[in-house]
Amino acid sequence: MKKLVCAGEILVEIMADRLDQSLGAPGLLHGPFPSGAPAIFIAQAARLGQPTGLISAVGDDDFGWMTIDRLRDWGSDISAVAVHKDQSTGTAFVTYRGDGSRHFVFNIKHSAAGSMAIDAAAQALLAGADHVHVTGSSLFSEPATAAILTSLEIVKRKGGTVSFDPNIRKEIIGLPGMREALDRVLALTDIFLPSGEELFLFTASTDEALAVADMLARGVSAVIVKKGAQGAVYYDRHGSVSAPAFPVIEIDPTGAGDCFGAGFVSFWLRGVEPHIALKAACACGALAVTRKGPMEGIATLAGVERFLLDSDPDWDQGRLS
Repeated sequence: MKKLVCAGEILVEIMADRLDQSLGAPGLLHGPFPSGAPAIFIAQAARLGQPTGLISAVGDDDFGWMTIDRLRDWGSDISAVAVHKDQSTGTAFVTYRGDGSRHFVFNIKHSAAGSMAIDAAAQALLAGADHVHVTGSSLFSEPATAAILTSLEIVKRKGGTVSFDPNIRKEIIGLPGMREALDRVLALTDIFLPSGEELFLFTASTDEALAVADMLARGVSAVIVKKGAQGAVYYDRHGSVSAPAFPVIEIDPTGAGDCFGAGFVSFWLRGVEPHIALKAACACGALAVTRKGPMEGIATLAGVERFLLDSDPDWDQGRLS
């Protein structure tokens, strides 16, 4: 199978205990949980049986080793995750608000992840890569952005493909150079995976169909619009297909979009038909929200198959192979 690689941040997440809890005052917190959008994406893809690898950096501390152990235990190649003795692993403190929004306090740019680079280990990983996935949250520092763009260029030069999830937090959208970096990534993108309003980041249109047409005209092969509880829609030059979300009890939405993306891209790389890959991706996203912690709801391929068999009377086992 094709090897799927990400370059981006590894961090741990510490979560507020209750809704509307302030991070500016003492309070009960939960964690640390392994996190970072590219790490969540790679973890889900690995659990689905996709060959995977991650280019990143952590500190030589408990947080860093916890996440490395999780990725390695789940089958991912962590040979290009550098361990820095003089820097700390990134952190994100998060509180959930009553309206469903989240507030973060990040330490990423000045953490070990902020100095990731395409060193010999990363070059070796990319030599065997067929696809690179990019999350916009990873474009948070000049070294990280340079590593990501270099990864894209190496894989595209040898005929590989790229997927791109904008995944832009309000805390980083205004960083210097962010817009230019996003535009450069989009120019190399084959599979575009925006959530809701992110579809309109790169177009003047406010109409979904026109915005999608604009993306396809720029050379993107397919656009998958994630709509949360409303499911998702796949578009390419031949038409569109939609899939509803699966009703589940939501415990924690963090990482659901990354798990959805990992599901879709993994099955797309295997040649699974788009409408089947889309439904399986919705299953990955649904399962992700049923546990507290960004990676705790990640399911194996067998787990996704069981969920689909239980949730969809028309589902035939083996459609993802």
